[in-house]
Order: sequence, then structure tokens, then C-alpha cells
Amino acid sequence: MLTEEEIEILESQGYLSLGKLLTDDQVKAINDRIDGLMLNEGEAAGAELTESKYIRHPKEEGADRLADLVNKGDVFDVFYSHPRLLAGISAVLGPSYKLSSLNYRAAKPGLGHQNLHIDWGNKSVQGVYKVCNSIWLLDDFTENNGATRIVPGSHKLGVSPHEKMEDPSLPHPDEVIIQAPAGSVFIFNSHAWHGGTTNRTTKPRRSIHSYFCTSDQPQQIDQRKYITEETKQRIGLEAQKILDVL
Repeated sequence: MLTEEEIEILESQGYLSLGKLLTDDQVKAINDRIDGLMLNEGEAAGAELTESKYIRHPKEEGADRLADLVNKGDVFDVFYSHPRLLAGISAVLGPSYKLSSLNYRAAKPGLGHQNLHIDWGNKSVQGVYKVCNSIWLLDDFTENNGATRIVPGSHKLGVSPHEKMEDPSLPHPDEVIIQAPAGSVFIFNSHAWHGGTTNRTTKPRRSIHSYFCTSDQPQQIDQRKYITEETKQRIGLEAQKILDVL
């Protein structure tokens, strides 16, 4: 599902646009479902993240969060089953991987800035990568609305930003800000330096992250702990393998 050129871009740059994988109708249905979840969960929204010992900073004042989307509606099934996505995950992690977490993040107006960071320890070992993320754009990503920044090729450095930069909150001279229409998907090697930027608009900037790890790593959200029988019956065996709930 990926061309040789796309695989080479992902390998050399550490990130790749998979194009627009969601239709406008899908984006609307997903956003409508998220609105309902935010209303229903209220202050408890994203609580599953606070229960995870594998997320270092589960509370983020600058962004709205939801977690455990695997069990919150069939509109979210595509986020860990789309063939192009899985081809990209396999290209980074190899054939043995699983979903680590499926979360929603919306940078609030005037907020959302993050330090450049990586998502697993501090290192990669001779090109062996342990984590890979994807960003599903639920709004257009622009230079001004808190879009993600990434430093191309930084996954090969084997160090984290705080080891090389005096201030990881500042712009990096080589960083690229992801800009694309809603429905687009970007996959990135999570050993690459990345972070959210400040949302300088009056509306939240919405996205979903489907985050994967190799099979030997712990999941951010323990899928076996949260999986419901309804979800298992809906998604089938192949998806259950990806969730590691068989």
C-alpha cells in the first residue's frame, strides 16, 4: 500500500503524508461523535491517560483530550485498521507491532505549544525503532492553528531534543510545520523530534493520534484492561491482533 518512494521518504525524513484518507462525511461524523463524548465525559475526559504509568505527562492544560477511543464507537475503527496506515507502521516497526493508544487532542485557542520531544526513552538503537505515531487531521492544519512541527531526519540522531538544544520550546531551524486539509493523515517515526505549536486562532485545532509500538513494548493504554465484548465482536480477529487482545 506504500510505494518504494514513500517508504524511502519515511525512512530518510522520519515522517510521511499518507494523503487524505478520510472523506468529509467521515470527518464530520467523527467530530460529531467527539463533541458528544466531550459533553458526556466532562471533567473526566481523558481520564484513562491519567491511569497509565507509561505516559509521563498525562494532563495537558493547553489541550482537550479523550482516550480509549477503541471502545467509544465504530467511527474510530479506521484509525487502527486502514491498510495504508498499517503499511507505514510496518515500514517503521517491522511486522510485529500493536496499537499502544488511540487518543484525541485538540489544541485550545491561545495554547497547545509543546517542547520538541520524542515518544520513547531517549534513543533508537542502530536504526531499530520501538514506536510510531500517526496524526489524523480533523481540522485543516495551518501555520497558525497549533499544527504539529517535526524536525526531518532527527529520528536518526539517537538523542532527545533536551540533550542537544538549549531550549526545546523554541523553533528548530530545520523544523517543518505540518499543513494539510482535514481528513489527511501523517505518519511519523516517534523517535523523531516533534511537538505541537501554539494555536493562534479562536477555535480548537482537532486531531486523533493512533500510536503504535513493537510487540515487546508495553501499551500506553492497556487494551486488554479496557476492551469490551461489544468492541471485540465488532472489529474481528485481525483488529484484535493489532490491539493485542486475543
